[in-house]
Amino acid sequence: MPFHKGHEYCLRTAAKECETVYVILFSGGSEEEKILKEKPFEWLSTKARLRQIEKVCRKYQGVARMIPAAVDVTELRKTLGDDTWEGETPLVRKIVGDRLDAVYGSEPSYSEYFRKAYPEADIRIVDEKRVKYPISGTMIREMDEEEQRKWMV
Repeated sequence: MPFHKGHEYCLRTAAKECETVYVILFSGGSEEEKILKEKPFEWLSTKARLRQIEKVCRKYQGVARMIPAAVDVTELRKTLGDDTWEGETPLVRKIVGDRLDAVYGSEPSYSEYFRKAYPEADIRIVDEKRVKYPISGTMIREMDEEEQRKWMV
């Protein structure tokens, strides 16, 4: 949260390297709930973030087949008592199917989970040290509005 230029760079990299790119937005997680209580900005809503993702996907549609999708983990939290990566994996598989060639991200800490959840996929960490886009959603949420706009897509 929110979808920013670093995310777009990761998506653009995937679009250049793949025929089909699924861009998955997770919503309803415990961290998101906490953030939205602190900062109930409209641009952090699931609807607004999905619009941002769809807009960027249209931009790269000619490069690769772009498929934006949303996964709401609210029910998972009710069932399991928390949102868990393991619980999310079957929800992602319903969208993408049984075979993934690659999983893209920019957080090295997610690599272990990605390897476990998608053992058939090549794990690709893009701009790992955030050299190209030295930004995170946390940093953006703490900026003033004018500064935020510089990093948003």
